[in-house]
Amino acid sequence: QVQLIESGGGLVQAGGSLRLSCAASGIISDRNVMAWYRQAPGRTRDFVALMNPGGKTNYAKSVKGRFAISRDNAKNTMYLQMNSLKPEDTAVYYCSVSGTAYWGQGTQVTVSS
Repeated sequence: QVQLIESGGGLVQAGGSLRLSCAASGIISDRNVMAWYRQAPGRTRDFVALMNPGGKTNYAKSVKGRFAISRDNAKNTMYLQMNSLKPEDTAVYYCSVSGTAYWGQGTQVTVSS
């Protein structure tokens, strides 16, 4: 059974930083394309960042240069380091295995101005 469990969300002031974690079980994260998405209230779920098995990354234009995706293969965990946060980054953040129906439950990130 595949499980993805996000953590690390919270309330932060604009300009601050957070690091999200996505602990995977039932699947080997470094053998799959792993991705982060986010969904703000009343909006669609949007792509944020991904990492492929070879370590290549891709980012949404809105977060490039501020966010960094990484993984710890020994812990089977993916991370999203978020710096220089803005109020418009407020959303529920989800991790997923790209191309599958596997999603985590989400973690709330709120950035105050």
